Amino acid sequence: MTIPAAPDEHGSSTRPYLLRALHDWCTDNGFTPYIAVFVDRTVQVPMEYVKNNEIVLNVGFEATSGLKLGNDFIEFKARFGGSSRDIVVPVDHVVAIYARENGQGMAFPVPTLAAIDDTGPTAEPAARGVLRLAHADETVEAPAPAPAPRAGWRDEQPPEPPAPPTPPAGPRPTLKRVK
Repeated sequence: MTIPAAPDEHGSSTRPYLLRALHDWCTDNGFTPYIAVFVDRTVQVPMEYVKNNEIVLNVGFEATSGLKLGNDFIEFKARFGGSSRDIVVPVDHVVAIYARENGQGMAFPVPTLAAIDDTGPTAEPAARGVLRLAHADETVEAPAPAPAPRAGWRDEQPPEPPAPPTPPAGPRPTLKRVK
């Protein structure tokens, strides 16, 4: 009889499980799941869409082909500028997952510069407190997640939705009944 090995004191990372759970929640509720990714040399994405070492990717089933939300990597194919590209993102480089329609989701700590190889980017992401998330179709600004002082996850407040547009000046329109 073989006795299974005792799990590590800290266990495996909760991040991939939370990413899958929030992806399922978005999908089940008809929302579009987006992930914000810190980009360095270990991330395989179209670099022309990366801004300030960050990119936002639509990971909905309609926008991806062969989506695999694994414990170590998120892998899929997606179209950028009309051509299909292979995307590979280490799970620890995902800094947020949220629903495009309402901003609800979760943010994660940005990888520390000590964890990034010397040959990777030297820019400090989120140093100014705002992530500028670039996507092929749009740019979204969201509060930057602060690095967590210890391992684990924490709930972040979703970004505030943009203010509604102000109505044009002038007389208020009226409705006229036609019989």
